[in-house]
Amino acid sequence: MARTRLTPERESELYGTTLDLLREVGYDALTMDAVAARTHSSKATLYRQWGSKPELVARALRHNKPADVAQIDTGSLRGDFLAMVSMADDCQMERDAALMRGLFHAVHDNPDLFQALRDLLIEPELNGLGLFVHRAVERGEISADQPALQYVTHMLVGAFVARQLVEDRPVDQAFLRDYIDAVLLPALGV
Repeated sequence: MARTRLTPERESELYGTTLDLLREVGYDALTMDAVAARTHSSKATLYRQWGSKPELVARALRHNKPADVAQIDTGSLRGDFLAMVSMADDCQMERDAALMRGLFHAVHDNPDLFQALRDLLIEPELNGLGLFVHRAVERGEISADQPALQYVTHMLVGAFVARQLVEDRPVDQAFLRDYIDAVLLPALGV
């Protein structure tokens, strides 16, 4: 399907509306009709531009990210992790965490959503974290045979999930900075 060119402003508007609707009604109740109605566009335009609801949602989430973690290079692993944490303010982190919790539930019943999230959101983040770790190994900050290397992503995701479950509080920058210093870096031998 040929894509028509949207202005960056129009594309941002469509992504913002998609995320607003997602927060309001959840993934299962989100429809292309609702996005089209709220943005005064046609459903055909949405399908021509994104192909499917899962792709639109995944691209909206990707667009919503403040920056690409792969672009961060402070010269130290700790600096890279702290720079990553500072990319979103506490309010944005809370909104994004609530949104992701809802999507993680929807992923179980929607393999197309799972694949779109993997391709457009998760894999780029994993690649960025992989660069952090690779550079730290090259700089000699971490040993290449450090067993915890394979669990960096698991530890970070765990911080987001566990804080809400254990403390019934959203993740914020202060918690993540403490978590990096108290858990992640010591586990890596830094």
